[in-house]
Amino acid sequence: MPRGRTPRQPARTGRQDRVARPLLPAKAPKGRKKALSLSPTGRTKNKKERYNPLAPDRISEILKRLDQLYPDVTCALTHTSAWELLVATILSAQSTDVNVNRVTPELFRKYPTVEAFAALTPEQLQPDVRSTGFFRNKSKSVVGAAKKVVADFGGQVPLNMEDLLTLPGVARKTANVVLGSWFKIAEGVVVDTHVHRISRRLELTTNTDPQKIEQDLMRIIPREKWILFAHQLIWHGRKLCIARRPKCVDCALENICHAADKTWSTVEIHKNAKV
Repeated sequence: MPRGRTPRQPARTGRQDRVARPLLPAKAPKGRKKALSLSPTGRTKNKKERYNPLAPDRISEILKRLDQLYPDVTCALTHTSAWELLVATILSAQSTDVNVNRVTPELFRKYPTVEAFAALTPEQLQPDVRSTGFFRNKSKSVVGAAKKVVADFGGQVPLNMEDLLTLPGVARKTANVVLGSWFKIAEGVVVDTHVHRISRRLELTTNTDPQKIEQDLMRIIPREKWILFAHQLIWHGRKLCIARRPKCVDCALENICHAADKTWSTVEIHKNAKV
């Protein structure tokens, strides 16, 4: 035996040194076609790997519950024509529908036609819409839209997205409101503050830009549901899923919602599901 070397002795505990063995791939559970992705320990790499917020079954369940809660909801803005709806929607920016509905009856009595609005200057309209906020910009948009509708479209609000977007003060949200609520044309999904907030809470999108949120929703919501779905989220945002301290305990979507700002939950919270 070489000098200075002694053979390894058994441990006092009786346990011998462990010999590293190569890991064998785990067998896939019966009925599963694909094995889960494994880490070096043989466990799934991500505990939430099986959860897909955009799974068709989950989307269908969300739509089903919204249909039960709000089966026949429509636009809350008071109007009797496409033009009145267009004006009311422009005025609703950074304001509430309730406040706009207090202003528009007298406004439309005073100026009953689009031609009457087109004959005004923005300064003349400002006192009538002051209480809706940002009244200078809104007056300029309403009068500008009226003049263009009269000059370019014969006094009729256009019923396509391309032409509506040429009107002052009209972006996709306003155009979608008019097309969907008056003309019953589904060209997109209305993304207001409620739709923005709730679609993120439900993990239907991770975007913050309204146009990107709309594109995300259009990909996962059936086209025939676009108009009603937006109204349902708006009503849900007013009644239960409010911005501060949502009423989760009363919400029919609670057990399929993992929002980070829930006030009460029976399911796991996802930190990225937030407004």
